[in-house]
Amino acid sequence: MKQTKIPDLNNTLLKISSIYTSMTKSEQKVADVVMKEPGAAVFYTITDLSEKAGVGETSVIRFCRKLGFKGYQEFKLSVAQNLSTPSQSIHGDIQDEDELSVVVKKISAINAQNIENTTTLLEEDSLRKAIAMIREAGKLYFFGVGSSGITALDAKYRFMRLGFDCSAENDAHIIAMNAALLGRRDVVIGISTSGSTKDLVDAMEIAKGRGARIICLTSHARSPITQFADVVLLTASKESPLQGGSFSSKLSQIHALDVLSTAVALHSKERTYEALETTAKAVLGKLY
Repeated sequence: MKQTKIPDLNNTLLKISSIYTSMTKSEQKVADVVMKEPGAAVFYTITDLSEKAGVGETSVIRFCRKLGFKGYQEFKLSVAQNLSTPSQSIHGDIQDEDELSVVVKKISAINAQNIENTTTLLEEDSLRKAIAMIREAGKLYFFGVGSSGITALDAKYRFMRLGFDCSAENDAHIIAMNAALLGRRDVVIGISTSGSTKDLVDAMEIAKGRGARIICLTSHARSPITQFADVVLLTASKESPLQGGSFSSKLSQIHALDVLSTAVALHSKERTYEALETTAKAVLGKLY
């Protein structure tokens, strides 16, 4: 049966309305959630949306494809673009007419709130488990893709200076190959704001199959990456598709890693203090 071509309407919400009656009941449930709160929907993971609609994730994918999109992320990007001006989609509450001093204050408030929210989300029990796993690790592997890959490099630098054997990777192929070689004494710290980055989630599954212990750093408690984690550390973030990799999200990740690395250092003073002193002396000649 030949599939009917969907009109290339500029407004995705209008497109949903135009084909609503031709959708299955499950697809209509997804449409109802999106149409009711489109502003909130652009921040949902596919798991969030499927749960709110009371359907499976495959129904969400079918819904997106019926609208002519390749997948869920492309659908969210289109909705975000339709909701407001490009400036509002990218910068959130910051308006084009805001004075520089107002922009500075708004960004400062957003970042401070994200750090405060992350502090609230970091459960002490989860932190203790993560600390114990890291202290017992044969080697630490920090994995992240895109912007989270840069955070992984920051984390490697910090834990290397504490005397740990570390590796950080941000290339999907290298991450997969590393995951396939892991052992039971290895600990993986998977970093993903969305928790839905396929390359990283697939690697976590491989690592889990190898018997490695897994800590994940994410902003979505019920995202795909958490299915393979022994410990979940939550960070605060609210990004639309146009804001992916924002500094505020990175600050939340760095804050959580700072808390974790400092706690590890305090629990292993003899090892970490000696390593910090040794690494500091190693670069003395590099400074004026």
